[in-house]
Amino acid sequence: MANDNRQISTMLTVREVSRLLHVHSNTLRRWSDQGIIRAYRIGPRGDRRFRPEDIAVLLLEEGKGFPITAKEPTSPTGTQDNLERYVMSR
Repeated sequence: MANDNRQISTMLTVREVSRLLHVHSNTLRRWSDQGIIRAYRIGPRGDRRFRPEDIAVLLLEEGKGFPITAKEPTSPTGTQDNLERYVMSR
């Protein structure tokens, strides 16, 4: 159970991710519904949470000019570092 709490605490909220991506929170929710970005539902209200690794993959694809489309989530190594570098550069 402690491991689950630690995983949830490292996840990002809708507000945090929408600020990172410079999009409205409703846009982020729509992307989640469309499968463009993977969201995890937590708690009784079903709040969305996002893994930093998934956000980093999205940012890397966008930076390389790949179209952002619905697909299976991937987990390349080092995505957390790339996300932190992106956030720090803003």
